[in-house]
Amino acid sequence: MDAAASRPWHVVLHAVLKSNKVRLFTYVPDRVLTPLIKIAHDDPDLLTLVATREEEALGIVTGAYMGGMLGVVAMQTSGFATIPNALASLAVPYQIPLLMIVSERGTLGEFNLGQAMVCRTMRPVLDALGIETHTITRLDELEFIADRSIQQAVMTQAPVALILSPLLTGGKVFRS
Repeated sequence: MDAAASRPWHVVLHAVLKSNKVRLFTYVPDRVLTPLIKIAHDDPDLLTLVATREEEALGIVTGAYMGGMLGVVAMQTSGFATIPNALASLAVPYQIPLLMIVSERGTLGEFNLGQAMVCRTMRPVLDALGIETHTITRLDELEFIADRSIQQAVMTQAPVALILSPLLTGGKVFRS
């Protein structure tokens, strides 16, 4: 059995970020990503910044990359709707290996229409921008896909989106 399979998804993803020398973790708060956000804050080697909007986080990570620091933007699906212009006018043309971690909402029982609408349009927008995407559904594939995606983004100087399915994260828990 793979050692990663015995660890929670957020521990595996944090280890992959560190092994790929990601030193900046920016995010907009999200309940699904909370375990990853907490582990990032607890890591003294990782500069962790909360942003007010996703395009602000994208700008921070872009500037950090120009200064020699690799970073990630973590967000939920609906937050993705705010960044296509920044991706098209900054990250893509300036060849920034922007790492996006997106907790997928808007599917599998989601009640929020805004989340569902963005979930349906997110992948086509990323495809139109020529941005590589990988939807991760299983813990046993997380380490390999995340590691190779980060390496490819750095080597090709192109953004990449890792979409974390509720099948992996457990999704948002809805209280009745």
